[in-house]
Amino acid sequence: MPASGPQSSDITASHAADPDHVPYALVKLTPKIVDILAQNAPRLSRVFTDRRPPGDIRFGIGDIVSVTIFEAAAGGLFIPSEASVRPGNFITLPNQSVDANGNISIPYAGAIHAKGRTPVEVQGSIVDALKNRAIEPQVVISMVDQRTSMISVLGEVNHPDRFPASAAGEHLLDAITRAGGPKAQGFDTWVMLERDGRRATAPFGALVYEPSNNIFVRPNDTIYVYSEPQTFVAFGAVAGSGTTAQGQYSFGAWRISLAEAVAKAGGLNDAAADPASVFLYRGETCQVAKQLDVDCRKFVGTIIPVIYQVNFRDPAGYFLATHLDMRNKDVLYISNSQSVETSKVLNYLQLIMATVDDPILYASNYYGLLSLKRSAATTAVVIGPTTSPAAAAP
Repeated sequence: MPASGPQSSDITASHAADPDHVPYALVKLTPKIVDILAQNAPRLSRVFTDRRPPGDIRFGIGDIVSVTIFEAAAGGLFIPSEASVRPGNFITLPNQSVDANGNISIPYAGAIHAKGRTPVEVQGSIVDALKNRAIEPQVVISMVDQRTSMISVLGEVNHPDRFPASAAGEHLLDAITRAGGPKAQGFDTWVMLERDGRRATAPFGALVYEPSNNIFVRPNDTIYVYSEPQTFVAFGAVAGSGTTAQGQYSFGAWRISLAEAVAKAGGLNDAAADPASVFLYRGETCQVAKQLDVDCRKFVGTIIPVIYQVNFRDPAGYFLATHLDMRNKDVLYISNSQSVETSKVLNYLQLIMATVDDPILYASNYYGLLSLKRSAATTAVVIGPTTSPAAAAP
C-alpha cells in the first residue's frame, strides 16, 4: 500500500536474515538514555578538561630575546674599572634569536639552552655560568619578538589573525574577539579547537551560554570558526496537507529539543500519526553506543546507526522529548497508525469492487433499457388505434 515510510512494526522487527539489510540499533528513550546523550553532546569542555590557566611563556626556536647583564661593582667582567667610561653597572647584549638547537649565546658563558624554558630559568642558567667570573652577576631577559607561542584564529571571523599568546591568559571568546568576532549569526556558527594533535568542535552558543566551554587558550592553539546551518528532516505523519509538512527544517537557534523539532514540523497528524511511534534516526560513535548497551560487534565501522523511539501516548514522553537535544542532520520520522493502513486496504478493496461493478451495472442498465424499448414498440403495434372501421374487416 502507498506509504510515506515504514510501519512501526517494520522498525521494531528483526531483519538479521536479510543480507541486504543495513543493521541498526533500536533504543527506547528513557531518562537514563537522555542523561547519557546529554553527557556526550559536542562540547569542548569534555575533550579539553584542563581548567588551569596557561603557565609562563616559554622560549621557542626563532624567538628574538634581549639579554641585560648587571654587575655589583666596577672592575668586573663586563663593567670597566674606570667609572666614567660607561654609565651604569650593566651591559645589554645585541638582540638574538633562539637558534635551531634551541640555544642563545652569552659572552664568557657560551651556549645557553633556551628552548622550552621560561625567562627565569634561562636567567638562572646564565648567572650560574658567570658567577665565578663576574662580580655578583644578575641577568634580565626579555622577549623582543614572540614568534613561536602563537595563537591562530581562522575561518569565518572578521579579521583572521595569528597573534602572540598572552602571559595573563585568555579564553576562547577573548581570542575570537581579538580576531574581530564571528561573521555569521551565532546560532549557525561552530568553533573547532585543535591542540596537541587533538580536535574538538562545539556550537558557538555553547561558549556563550555554557561558561565551562569557554576554556583557556594555550600557545600554539588553532581556532577555526565556520558557519554551518543546523538542520533536520521530518518525514511521515507530521501535520499538514499531504506532504507539505515533510522536508528539511532549520534549527533557528544554537540548539533545540526533540519536542521543538516535532513542533517545527507542525506536530503529529491527528488523523494519521501513531503517537507511540515517534522515531529519531542518528549515527552515534561506538563509545556512546556502548553506554546505550548496544553491542558494537554487530556493526561495521565506528559510527553506529541508532533509532531512538519515544512514546507520546505516555504523558511522560513529552518531558523526555524536551530534554533530548537534536543534532545536526538528524532524521525525525513519525509512523502512521495501524488503523490508517487498514483504512487504506479497505479503500483499495472498495476501489476494486467499484471497478468490477461498474461494467456490470452499465451492461445491466444497457440491456434493461434495450428490453424496455422493444417492449414499448410491441405494445404500440398490438393496441394502437386503427385508421378506419373498414381496415378491421376481413
